[in-house]
Amino acid sequence: MFVRAYLRASTSEQDANRAKDALDKFADDHGFQIAAYYAENESGASLQRPKLFELLAACKPGDALLIEQVDRLSRLKADDWNRLKAEITARKIRIIALDLPTSWAMANANTDEFTTRMFDAINGMMLDMLAAVARKDYEDRRRRQNEGIAKAQAAGAYRGRQPDADRYASIEALLTKGVSWKEIMRATKCSRGTVARVAAKAKSDAKAA
Repeated sequence: MFVRAYLRASTSEQDANRAKDALDKFADDHGFQIAAYYAENESGASLQRPKLFELLAACKPGDALLIEQVDRLSRLKADDWNRLKAEITARKIRIIALDLPTSWAMANANTDEFTTRMFDAINGMMLDMLAAVARKDYEDRRRRQNEGIAKAQAAGAYRGRQPDADRYASIEALLTKGVSWKEIMRATKCSRGTVARVAAKAKSDAKAA
């Protein structure tokens, strides 16, 4: 059984690899190795996730998809979740989630057929439930955010999302010194997309000057 780890963060300012240590420890504790890591910064509420589908395409029947939490895999609407689940089921991929203990039996390659079928049924129900909870949490947070924005707009205090000025300044300074993007990402704990935006802005500012 090949185990592939999927790591996701919602925005480019967040670290998609944050949970890597936890997944590595889980693998060590359960006696298996992670064959590959797939990390991306995309919303869990969208099916437009290239790395996730790259992972699925690489899997063979019986392989496992390892995630920290079910919400890393899905904050999808019901129709989209059913579409993704159908893809996973058709490829006969096992899902192992750190927040779903019943899925841990899937980490044992020696599980007999009856036990495997039993846990498949249990995990199917649990995954549906946790995916629904993740979607509700997403919708609740969006609703509260919109309510807060509306209230701030009514008071004339809303200015929109502001960039991390200190981090952007550090990135721009490192770019000016000729430091590689990879080193900048490591030093500032930002994504490649963030470095690209700062680089593009610096180039635009230079032209304007």
